[in-house]
Amino acid sequence: MTSKKTLVIGASENPERYSNRAIRSLRSHNHEVVALAKREGKVEDVKIATDFPADKVHTVSMYVGPQTQPEYYSQILEMKPQRVIFNPGTENEAFSALLEENDIEAVEACTLVMLSIGNY
Repeated sequence: MTSKKTLVIGASENPERYSNRAIRSLRSHNHEVVALAKREGKVEDVKIATDFPADKVHTVSMYVGPQTQPEYYSQILEMKPQRVIFNPGTENEAFSALLEENDIEAVEACTLVMLSIGNY
């Protein structure tokens, strides 16, 4: 399996949060992870940054609601990931349409489920 560098937006140090679980699962599946949140922190070996990364990533996994997403639109579009995964509760029709217009796949799915069934 090829490693797919993933940006997790809405990362949390709280092990009960799905973003935290996703980071740990991505790492256990040998994917490189870049994490972004309003507060710095760390999940295992992954540093949570507060500034949008300059790194090129394959996938963006959203863990922030549609009301918070607009602040990330231009940076995600400039980054040109291959896909953006809208985890449950983060679905955003307007942003999905904008992504598709820019040849970026918009996926409404759960990162954790995708990893567990092998279709990440």
